[in-house]
Amino acid sequence: MTGTVAGVDIGGTKTRILLADARDGTQTGDRTVDSTGWQTRSIPDAAAWLTRQLRTVTGATVPERIAVGAHGCETPAQCALLAAELRALTGIPADVVNDAELLVPAAGFGHGIGVVAGTGSIAVGRHRDTGAYLSAGGWGWVLGDEGSGSALVREAARALLSGADAGAPPDPLQDELFAAFGVRDLPALAAAMSWDGGVETWGGHAPAVFAAADAGSRSAATVIEEGGKALAALVTHLAARGARTDVVVFAGGVITGRQRLRDGFTRALADSLPGTEAVMLQAPPARGALALALRQGGR
Repeated sequence: MTGTVAGVDIGGTKTRILLADARDGTQTGDRTVDSTGWQTRSIPDAAAWLTRQLRTVTGATVPERIAVGAHGCETPAQCALLAAELRALTGIPADVVNDAELLVPAAGFGHGIGVVAGTGSIAVGRHRDTGAYLSAGGWGWVLGDEGSGSALVREAARALLSGADAGAPPDPLQDELFAAFGVRDLPALAAAMSWDGGVETWGGHAPAVFAAADAGSRSAATVIEEGGKALAALVTHLAARGARTDVVVFAGGVITGRQRLRDGFTRALADSLPGTEAVMLQAPPARGALALALRQGGR
């Protein structure tokens, strides 16, 4: 495996490891494993876990360089600690970033902002002058993650309950949410969302919000539109804090799979940052980790 670099994308459920020739970037390996056991509470344990996964691909010899996009590495300090532990275990240069930072290099760009909108949401970038890591959002299902699947369900339920308090007639959103949560009335919906499984289950019901909008629910359509605006606001916040906005690369199952949310996001982004290009990621994020590993070697 001499002359090989590795790029790793550690997600919440799956981890993908790509290998490439360090000289010309030709991909030489590709393996996906479960992320079972991955956590960042103990950095030494996280480094040991990652080293074991690497060896399932590379055998006894580790690559000469590695770059990792790690789910759960939320601060530069945490990423730096994990990189140091990896270097100590493997003896090779290692860089670690938040997994959302893989989007821009995966799309083939050198600079820009990455936006993820799936079960949760976050926007990340780098300061145009200092290169310092910047992030906005990503505060979790209860307090934030606007524009994510979980937040769309949360806001749709709030709109439905608020409308009921005001005496508004039911619209398709009620039927869709009742069916999604397996309930028959509003108190049961509130109870199911609060106690049956908790907020970590909300994102799985996001299709109900989009189905309601398609069926004519103005409330659902408004929730989705506001979700797109909220995602664009994350980008605007980063731009105001000095992030480079050459391009905005977005990914995540909710925004890539749903035209309504995508349209709301791109419209709001065009209004707030005219001239900024929005690009939907087509390549696997692990390609971004591989690009970072190759960049370490000057390619």
